[in-house]
Amino acid sequence: MKLTAEQEAMLAGERGETMAKVLETLVRYGDLYGADEMVSVTSKYNHLVTSFGLKALGPVYELMGKLIDEGAVSQTGFSVDPRPLDDNVPASFLQKIIFKHFMYSKQDFYEGQLRELGLMGDDAFTCTCYMDEVGNVPAAGDVLSWSESSAVVYANSVLGARCNRNSGIIDLMGSVCGFVPRFGLLTDDGRRADWVVEVRCERRPEAQLLGSAIGMRVMADVPYITGLDAWLGDELDGSAKAYLKDMGAACASNGAVGLYHVEGLTPEAREQGRALVREGARVYVIDDAELERVHASYPVVWKNADAKPKLCFMGCPHMSMEQLEQWSERIAQGLAEAGRTRVSVPCVFTAAPAVAKRFAATPAARVLDAAGVVVSSICPLMYMNNPLSAKMPVITNSNKLRTYSSARYYTDDEILDILTKGAR
Repeated sequence: MKLTAEQEAMLAGERGETMAKVLETLVRYGDLYGADEMVSVTSKYNHLVTSFGLKALGPVYELMGKLIDEGAVSQTGFSVDPRPLDDNVPASFLQKIIFKHFMYSKQDFYEGQLRELGLMGDDAFTCTCYMDEVGNVPAAGDVLSWSESSAVVYANSVLGARCNRNSGIIDLMGSVCGFVPRFGLLTDDGRRADWVVEVRCERRPEAQLLGSAIGMRVMADVPYITGLDAWLGDELDGSAKAYLKDMGAACASNGAVGLYHVEGLTPEAREQGRALVREGARVYVIDDAELERVHASYPVVWKNADAKPKLCFMGCPHMSMEQLEQWSERIAQGLAEAGRTRVSVPCVFTAAPAVAKRFAATPAARVLDAAGVVVSSICPLMYMNNPLSAKMPVITNSNKLRTYSSARYYTDDEILDILTKGAR
C-alpha cells in the first residue's frame, strides 16, 4: 500500500506508539482487501456501532482507556448507535434485573469513555445519525469512517458519501487517526452496479420487504433499482428518504448491501444513469408474486406460532419525524374505526433522541401516548439480545429486527390491524 510521508511518519511513531498502532491496524485491514492507499476522512463527524456497555466487552474498555490515556481521541467527533436501556420500555422485573445488573452493567462507565473519545453529545445515540435533527449528515463525496450497516448503506446510497461496511473498532480507528484504506465502495469502480433490479409491482412494495428480497438475491453486490419512481417520484423528499432508509436497512441485514442506486432518484443514479451498470450485469425482476414468495419464506421461530404478541417494536432503524406523525394518524384512525381507545399490544416506536424530543412537542405525540404507545430511543436489537426476551412473542415491521432476533415480521397494514383491532 502506498503511504504518504505524513502516514509513514505516523506509522514510525512520530505521534506516539498508540497512534502508530491505530494506523498499523488500518493498514493491515486495508491490505486484506487490496487497498492501494490511505485516504483522509473528510466528514464532519463519524459514527460508531458499539454503544452498549456489555459486561463481556472488557477488551474494548481496555482499548478505549489506552486511547484516552494517550490522547488518541477522535479527530472529528462521532455519533454512536442507540442505547440498550430505557425504563419506559415494557419489561418484566426479571428482565430489568438482567439488563441493568448483568448484561449492560458497564453502560454508564462506557458512555463516560465515549464522551472522552469524542461523542457529539448525549443525544447522539441513534442508528439514524443522518437525520437533520441529529446533525451528522455527510455531504456527497465525503469519505467516512462509519459502521452500522443501515447507516452506511444510507450514507452511500441516499447521500452519495463514501464508506465501506466497516466493523466496530475499525470505525473508531479511522475516526482517531483521520485516515481509512481506499478500496471497495471508496472507489469509482467499486460503486458500479452488478445487478439491475426491475420492480414491476402493481402496488407500492413494502420497503422492508422489497429490501429483504433485494438483499437476499444480490448479497454484497451493488444493485441498480428501476421502477420505484411510480411511488417515490423523482425528488428525495422526506417520504422518499424514509422509504429508502427502511429498504436499505433490509438490503444490508438480509444481505450485505453497502450501496444501491435508484434510477432517477439517488445522487449517482441521477448524475450517471445506466452508465453505473456494469456490462453483463444480472437482472432480478420483483413483482407482487415474488414479494409474496419472499414473505412466505420467513421462518416463525416462536415456540408457539399461535401465541398472542406481548410486545411490538416499530423503528429498526429509528423512525423519522414524518413516520412518527404518519403512524400517529394511522393508529388514531384505526382505533376509532375499531371502537377502541388503546392499542391491543404494548407497543414501542423508536426514534433518535433529538427526533423524539421534537416529536414530543407535537399534538401527535399526545395521540400516541393516549393510545398506549411508548416513544423511545432504545435499540430494539439490544433489548431482544438475551434468552428472556428471545422467548417473548414480539412482532415488528422491521426486517432487520426479524433477521437478528426472534421477533416476527408483519407488514405495516398487518401491524396496524393487530394493534388497533387485535387481528391476527
